[in-house]
Amino acid sequence: MQDRHKAHLALLGANLFYGAGFTVAKTVMPSLIAPNGFILIRVVVATVLFWLSFFGGDRFKTKIERKDWKTLILCALFGVATNQLLFFQGLSLTSPIHASLMMLSTPILVSVFAAFILKESLTPLKIAGLIIGVAGAAFLVTIAGKDSVAKNPILGDFFVFLNATSYAIYLIMVKPLMTRYRPIIVIRWVFLIGSFMVFPFGIKDFVAIDWSVFQTTDFMALAFIVICVTFFTYLWNIYALRILSPSTAGAYIYLQPLFAAIIAILFLHEPLSWMKGISAVLIFTGVYLVGKKKTA
Repeated sequence: MQDRHKAHLALLGANLFYGAGFTVAKTVMPSLIAPNGFILIRVVVATVLFWLSFFGGDRFKTKIERKDWKTLILCALFGVATNQLLFFQGLSLTSPIHASLMMLSTPILVSVFAAFILKESLTPLKIAGLIIGVAGAAFLVTIAGKDSVAKNPILGDFFVFLNATSYAIYLIMVKPLMTRYRPIIVIRWVFLIGSFMVFPFGIKDFVAIDWSVFQTTDFMALAFIVICVTFFTYLWNIYALRILSPSTAGAYIYLQPLFAAIIAILFLHEPLSWMKGISAVLIFTGVYLVGKKKTA
């Protein structure tokens, strides 16, 4: 029972970090670091930390088989390169609350891709959830132009939605690898390959960073995103998944918009309108229906 409590605390902490990350990243991006430069720092440093860590059990394989390298490369493309680049580009243009709500599209998109790739059935309940969830996301985009916090919220929301799509594809593709190999081994290779993919996009922005204008709080924000929102969240999710079911772990994603909204309102003074509330209710309802198990 104690291990289960620790697993729940790990998931709570991981999603608190995720929720805080929406606002913390906005404090230095794009004013001090362009999105692609931020991604290069995040991915490269996280890759080093993953390769220095020794987390996981001994019952999984550690050597990658030749037939799995193609899948690993695709996981790096969708789970690190495309996912990270689109998300930070989107977050630099939209608001933290919008971005966190749009990320709730991930479970819905996972169901769509699972139906086509894994041939999982789409029940009427799931179809209703898909329609309601997409309607909520669409409504969020239509009211984006009225958001005074974001620079270009419509384009930003679109990028975050594409990021959620990319991440959903990654979750479908990485699932079989996680059952055969130690999860930390998979993450190491996914991030290492992904770092080579993001390098051409991020090196120009990285070189252009003027480190002399950084304050202590700016360095702390950068460290928080790289260490807490990337490294610790992945490790804590791995730890929790050894004890709890994936559906339990997935349910914690619902807390991210709550944490993001509270932190954005407190530190960025982002307004929380009733229209955003309607979007949140629609998206939450859609995610709930898509994830609801059929009862006998």
